[in-house]
Amino acid sequence: MAIEFSKNDFISCCGSTQFAEQMVATGPFATYDEAVVAANDIWFNKVDVHGWLEAFAAHPQIGQNPSHKNPTSAQWSKGEQSTALATATDSTLQELYEWNSRYKQKFGFVFLIFASGRSTPEILSELKRRFSNRPIVELENAAQEQMKITELRLQKLFSNIQVSASQPPASDVTKAEEGRVNVLGGHITAPLISSDAKSSPTTTRSRPPITTHILDVARGCPAAGVEVLLEMYNDKQPGSVFGDLDKDKWIPQGSSVTDKDGRSGQLMKMVNDLSPGVYRISFNTGKYNPNGFFPFVSIVFVVKESQKTEHFHVPLLLSPFSFSTYRGS
Repeated sequence: MAIEFSKNDFISCCGSTQFAEQMVATGPFATYDEAVVAANDIWFNKVDVHGWLEAFAAHPQIGQNPSHKNPTSAQWSKGEQSTALATATDSTLQELYEWNSRYKQKFGFVFLIFASGRSTPEILSELKRRFSNRPIVELENAAQEQMKITELRLQKLFSNIQVSASQPPASDVTKAEEGRVNVLGGHITAPLISSDAKSSPTTTRSRPPITTHILDVARGCPAAGVEVLLEMYNDKQPGSVFGDLDKDKWIPQGSSVTDKDGRSGQLMKMVNDLSPGVYRISFNTGKYNPNGFFPFVSIVFVVKESQKTEHFHVPLLLSPFSFSTYRGS
C-alpha cells in the first residue's frame, strides 16, 4: 500500500522547498526504495542551485546544536552527530568550530557531511581535505552528502510508519516506551523497511555503482549531449592495462548521453557488489568541442576488492584545451 507523506515530512528529510514539493507531487510511494529513486532524480535533475543552498542552510554546523525550526529534523540531526559529539574533546570541538567558520567564509555554505557513525577526528580530517577544493567541486560534494543524509532520513520516515502500524493504541503504551520505539525505529536498516519482500528490489543501492557528470568550466555550465561509454578491462592484472590497445580486452558495461545537467544516464546495472578491476569512462568530447584539443577523453581507474560496495562518482571538468577529474561520492 502506498504511503502518503506531507510536505513537512519531506522538508524534515531535506530542507529544500523545491525538493519537498516535487516529492509530494511524485508520491505516494509504496516502498522506501521507490521513494529513494524519486528523491535522487528530483534532487539531482529538478532542484536548482537555490534549492540546494536552501537545503544546506537547514543544517547546523557539525558540533553545534541544531535549530528547532523543524523539530523532527533537529532530533534526527542530533542523533546523526552523536558519534562525533561522543568522540570530541574541548580542543577538537574548538578546532572544528574554527575550520567550519573558514569553510563557510570560503564557500558560502556550511560544511556538509554524512556524519552518522563518524568521529570528530574523521570529520575534521575530511573538512581539511575538502577545504582545498574549488567552489564548483565543493558544491557538488555538498549535494552528494545531502543526498546521503536525505536517504537516511527517508528510511527513518518509513521506519516510523512501520513501527507505528505494529504498535497497540497509544493509550496502551507509556510515553517512555513510545520514545524508545521511535529511537529504535529510526535505526532499522533499509532491507527491513518493506513489509512485502516481493516488492523490494534485490539491490540495496539507490543508483548504479559508477556514475559521472561533465561540467564545462570554460562556459561555466553543465555539458549536455555528450556521449559516454563505460568499459571494464578483462584482465586480472591491473598493471597490464598500461599501453594495451587491444579493444577485445575492454568489455562495454553501458553507454549514455549527458542530460541538461551534465549527468549521464545509467551506465551499468544496479548491483550490490561491483566487480573489482580496472574501469574506463570515455567521453566523446570532440563532438562536443569540435575546435577543441581532445577528440575524446578517457578516465581509467581501479576498483579494489575492499571497495566493491562503495560508490564511484567520476566526473569530468572540461574545457577545450584542458580537463581534470576527481573521485566524488
